[in-house]
Amino acid sequence: MSQPLNRRSLIRGSLAVGAVLAMPGRALAQSLGDAFDSAMGVAPPVPAVPVEPVLPTTVASNPAYDRKLMETAKRELERAGTAVWRHDIVGISDFARPSSLPRFHFVNLERGDIRSFYVSHGRGSDRDHSGFLQDFSNVPGSEATSRGAYLTCEWYKGKYGTSIRLEGLDHDNSNALDRAIVMHPATYASPTWISKQGKLGRSEGCFAMAPDQFNEALWHLSGGRLLFADRIDIA
Repeated sequence: MSQPLNRRSLIRGSLAVGAVLAMPGRALAQSLGDAFDSAMGVAPPVPAVPVEPVLPTTVASNPAYDRKLMETAKRELERAGTAVWRHDIVGISDFARPSSLPRFHFVNLERGDIRSFYVSHGRGSDRDHSGFLQDFSNVPGSEATSRGAYLTCEWYKGKYGTSIRLEGLDHDNSNALDRAIVMHPATYASPTWISKQGKLGRSEGCFAMAPDQFNEALWHLSGGRLLFADRIDIA
């Protein structure tokens, strides 16, 4: 024979039912589902841990891409006009590629060849350190990379040793001198960082290269040549 319910039990039961019925539909369904799983001995699902995507470290030869680099070099030299006085080599930094790939191209227009190196982008352009440049900026203090054409100027001794001063030639990089956006060597731009972290470290907006590769820029890209930075689209 069942026992009569006392007044306190009735109140507790009413409150419990009321609390359940007051739940939003989705929460109520989740609560009932959890209760069923618990009763049946079903373990709750373990939340998936997000996996950081692996960036590519090699790229296949692409004649169409090389032609686009050559066309871009010629176009930007023509656009720069007399602001650039050495027309043999143009540097093109393709920030459509991740930092795990060689994306700083030395386009030799006299010989018709291209040599490619690693280069970092600014932390303000990639706040989550994904390895991809997300945004360009010309704003002082942004620590971001600026797009556009630059004139490579003289060498000077800076924080990272011998570096190359840059002068922005476009509206989008007109603050390069004031922001101290330069080319310089840095260990965080070395390929060894890719083997450890899957991508290069980030600069404060400068074009940082591996120390053992930076001599290429000192000898072949400084002193009045053109550097162009943007996303290169071959479509």
